[in-house]
Amino acid sequence: MVTGDNIDTAKAIALEAGILKQEHKDRKYAVMDGKTFREACGGLKKIDTGSDLLREEIVNKEEFKLIAANLQVLGRSTPEDKYMLVTGLRDLGNTVAVTGDGTNDAPALKRADVGFAMGICGTEVAKEAADIILLDDNFKSIVTAVKWGRNIFSSVRKFLQFQLVINIGAIFIIMTATAVLNADSPPLGALQLLWINVLMDTFAALALATEPPSMALLDQKPYSRSESIITPVMWRNILGHALYQLLVFFLILFLVPGSDTLVNMFYV
Repeated sequence: MVTGDNIDTAKAIALEAGILKQEHKDRKYAVMDGKTFREACGGLKKIDTGSDLLREEIVNKEEFKLIAANLQVLGRSTPEDKYMLVTGLRDLGNTVAVTGDGTNDAPALKRADVGFAMGICGTEVAKEAADIILLDDNFKSIVTAVKWGRNIFSSVRKFLQFQLVINIGAIFIIMTATAVLNADSPPLGALQLLWINVLMDTFAALALATEPPSMALLDQKPYSRSESIITPVMWRNILGHALYQLLVFFLILFLVPGSDTLVNMFYV
């Protein structure tokens, strides 16, 4: 919790809200005021990247790492303190979300990966700097936004995995069968491939895209900013299912009499 209120007031509210645990209230760096925080971090320094954009980073990085690992309440903070904290956390590779309603929150809201502004009591400056506006000023809406955002990302991954399995199977069965058998009569024609794509790209997309989110999504770890959309587990599933389909197709194609018709019926 980062606030401009008195440090004692901020500490009491944090304890009541569960942000600060009773057993951690006296731990070093758990509760700090803005002045101490600025002095410990040494402020921000600008680094010339060789382009028009200047990169900013914490002067005392090692001290900031210790602070970031323990800090839970920052009182009597200025807009510069909030901006410095967000900048430092992002430099450490964290994905940062900031909530705010005042004009002094605008720099931190804009610097964060995701900025949440209050729609009712928030100032226009804060709303313009934010990415998402909470129309009901309810912090529970943030949980809803996270849940739906993760559900969309999960649905995209499911659809990609499904599509890659289908397309890998179709491509290899056509290439192999055309090379081995009569090239003038491939097991899947152009019209059949078109129908496969139409069916897979519509009904499958609708089924996965309209899947409602579950609370289990909130138990997952946040996605890294540099994380690939296709994970190693997905590649394992894609290749495993594709090989299974190819095995079935080849068995039907080469071992069963009249296999062209059977393959067409099986695949479509």
